[in-house]
Amino acid sequence: MSARWSLIGPAEGAHPLRPISFGNPAVTIEGRDDGTIYLRPKAKLAAYPTRITDRLHHWARVEPHRVFMAERNAGGGWRQITYARLLETSRHIASALIGRGLSAERPIVILSGNSIDHALIAFGALYAGIPFCPVSPAYSLVSRDFGKLNFLIRLLTPGLVFIDDADKFAAALLANVPPRVEIAATRGALPGRSVTRLADLVATPEDARLDAINEGIGPDTIAKFLLTSGSTGNPKAVVNTQRMICANQVMLRETLAFLKDEPPVIVDWLPWNHTFGGNHNIGLTLYNGGSMYLDEGKPMPGGIEETVRNLREISPTVYFNVPKGYESLLPYLRDDAALRARFFDRLHAMFFSGAALSPFIWNSFDELAVREKGYRVPVLTGLGATETSPFFMSVRPDTSRSGHVGLPVPGNDAKLVPNNGKLEVRARGPNVTPGYWRQPELTAKAFDEEGFYKFGDALRPADPNDFDAGFDFDGRIAEDFKLASGTWVSVGPLRARFVGTCAPLVRDVVIAGINRDEIAALVILDLDGCRLINPALAANDIAAAAADPHVRAAFRERFTRFFASATGSSNRIARAMLLDAPLSIDRGEVTDKGSINQRAVLEHRSSLIEMLYAPAPPASVITIAS
Repeated sequence: MSARWSLIGPAEGAHPLRPISFGNPAVTIEGRDDGTIYLRPKAKLAAYPTRITDRLHHWARVEPHRVFMAERNAGGGWRQITYARLLETSRHIASALIGRGLSAERPIVILSGNSIDHALIAFGALYAGIPFCPVSPAYSLVSRDFGKLNFLIRLLTPGLVFIDDADKFAAALLANVPPRVEIAATRGALPGRSVTRLADLVATPEDARLDAINEGIGPDTIAKFLLTSGSTGNPKAVVNTQRMICANQVMLRETLAFLKDEPPVIVDWLPWNHTFGGNHNIGLTLYNGGSMYLDEGKPMPGGIEETVRNLREISPTVYFNVPKGYESLLPYLRDDAALRARFFDRLHAMFFSGAALSPFIWNSFDELAVREKGYRVPVLTGLGATETSPFFMSVRPDTSRSGHVGLPVPGNDAKLVPNNGKLEVRARGPNVTPGYWRQPELTAKAFDEEGFYKFGDALRPADPNDFDAGFDFDGRIAEDFKLASGTWVSVGPLRARFVGTCAPLVRDVVIAGINRDEIAALVILDLDGCRLINPALAANDIAAAAADPHVRAAFRERFTRFFASATGSSNRIARAMLLDAPLSIDRGEVTDKGSINQRAVLEHRSSLIEMLYAPAPPASVITIAS
């Protein structure tokens, strides 16, 4: 069931939203005597296919010549692959893989980033029913000790490892991939190791068993493993089945119903080793017969320019990014009328995930859309996890705002459990993982007695008297702590308010204060924002930005304003330190997508915490007198 939302939002009453087809995530509500609340969508989940390659068959038949994926080639043009060509190539690669005895016990590991060649290996594996695991390239190219890569190789015991460039990944491969494991690559060589060419896999004749093997893939067949880090920083391999992926794509299609109105065209950089890029975006492109243009840009100086270049050529119908990506793109859209016209030309909606989008950035995009089109373009988000494939809860266009996550979509039941004054959210549905590969103790901890997956997140009703109004994000349960006074500190909302007040200087903040008298903060600076204060700063010099007097003065002004707005000890930060060194991916402090692990930072930087709370703190600590 869908409706067309074209309501006027409270922030821009004079300017309506673009009307788009959208599902209606209405729910029934059941309360228990112990305070537990169950939210069950009124609409039933529509039928979904048995295997995701069924949709490849469909589009290769219906629109064989439509571009499925494109990437920049060496000449600056676009290398393209159509649906028909993808199906043909997938069948040949699947035939090559079948003969190698690969399985869930000996899966495929893909170490290199987004590319058409990566997609060919992935779809070949999907067609053959062989699980694969896309791994963050940072584990091989940024990490200094290969700790996470070594752990996951031992956890997954792959039978084949693929990279696009063997030369580029040589150090990581030689140090971590056992000699018995086959290595395949598009190009490059390894000293002392044979390397199978992707071209040879593509040239493999079709196996006579291929159709029967593909048809034998069932809902419980493992499609892939996606890695997610726990509090220890060691990866967990989340099992993703065919049922999870296919059901989640129908949830997306029925909720983001505008995907039915026009095949999606997206320009996307989001890494496939994360569920947002690798399940959500590739999946909705395939499922709805769309076209994905791979963006080699990144939301940072030296990377955003490539994104801008691509958006000058390709008009997306829906745009996906993390908040930092929207922040980086904003000044280009403001200053370039032609880019702005191309970007908003056929844009149905924008979607963000991973963190809260600041009101300033949100309002700025509203203003640009109104200037260009005369209406605001809906900005969408929700709540999901790698364990939920990821789509679980969604906002509506007319209720969407920063911090709001909406209601569970059809196919998902939500359970809200009282926990230290908050409501902890849990999920159950066909899109929820059966568990973590070869980590049964972690699987057991992740589910409750009714089989609901425990997010570890808290929600609060947007309107306590009307749960149909949806829910707001209320932080991570594990991050919350008590001060020495016994007062609970809700870290999630506090972080969001601090970052918003200190924009554009602050990208994130780590909150400290367990069993202390007051709250303190380790501040992760946003170097783009710092350069707005002092353009002379180098693009990647964190230490210089943290020590710069102009930056420190600008931060102190915002910090003082934040301190003055506090209503009590639970939301008053009194001390802060600007971090002068990057967080460590090896120690699990940060992911390659930029997500911060609060617990890991506090653990590994305990000496800085002691400096923050010293009776006579050093000059690097910025304090506000009460």
